[in-house]
Amino acid sequence: MKKIINGKMYNTETATELGDFWNGLSTNDFRNLSETLYRKKTGEFFLYGQGGAMTEYSQPVGDMTGGGEKIIPFTEEQARNWVEEHLDADEYIEIFGEPEE
Repeated sequence: MKKIINGKMYNTETATELGDFWNGLSTNDFRNLSETLYRKKTGEFFLYGQGGAMTEYSQPVGDMTGGGEKIIPFTEEQARNWVEEHLDADEYIEIFGEPEE
């Protein structure tokens, strides 16, 4: 997916995938959600998410709501928080280096 946000290009095909999360629900479930964290060549982070009608990725479809997808630019702090929540310690270290004890 490609998206221009605030004059900057975000492209899942050219960015580096850092990790992903899936809530384990079927794609037929309105609560299905999957997210992937990316880093652009410039070092900027962004999240690509997709989900069902009962997620933050939902989009209007006529007078109803359906599933959708979205790119969300992330600060480094937001990316660290996402990684802490969804990935393991080894993946965190691979992305950000060894944290202080």
